[in-house]
Amino acid sequence: MTILVKDIMSKPVFTIEWNKTVKDAARYLKRVRRGFLVVTRRKKPVGVISDKDLIYKVLAKDLSASKVKVKDIMTPHFVSVSPNEDITSAVRKMKRNNIHRLPVVDEGKLVGVVSLSDIARTAPGMVDLLEYRLKMKEMPIEIKEAHTSGICDRCGNYSERLENVGGEWLCESCKDELEYE
Repeated sequence: MTILVKDIMSKPVFTIEWNKTVKDAARYLKRVRRGFLVVTRRKKPVGVISDKDLIYKVLAKDLSASKVKVKDIMTPHFVSVSPNEDITSAVRKMKRNNIHRLPVVDEGKLVGVVSLSDIARTAPGMVDLLEYRLKMKEMPIEIKEAHTSGICDRCGNYSERLENVGGEWLCESCKDELEYE
């Protein structure tokens, strides 16, 4: 069973315009009880800002929150995810970039945010499985046999007969689907 990002993402998305002050951002974060905002310019996502940005980039440097602009401390090149990606892909992006939240963007439009908390709430037991599968993908594989048993990389189902196709371990059904694509 594949769980898609759109099935678990949080809405509404809390945003702040890039020309607002850090003080405005801090107050808004407190009001909406979040630790993350998507920064917009003319309603288009242009960056992200988190409570950690406020601490490390403003407070720790003893800067004035009422003078520093959001655009000056935001992370401009953010990683996003599509609503139609599965949550395994989202977790992989989070792990690779050492982040806990991803804006969900569909054809350039911001439609939600997905976090590790969203994923954990949806399938508590799945988080351990996802981490295990990610670790397994990172380990070099020595192939001694043409097939093995385990969890299919594409559909996530257990199979007694997985075959390695292009670096992915696929069950017979997924392998057949791949041949027809």
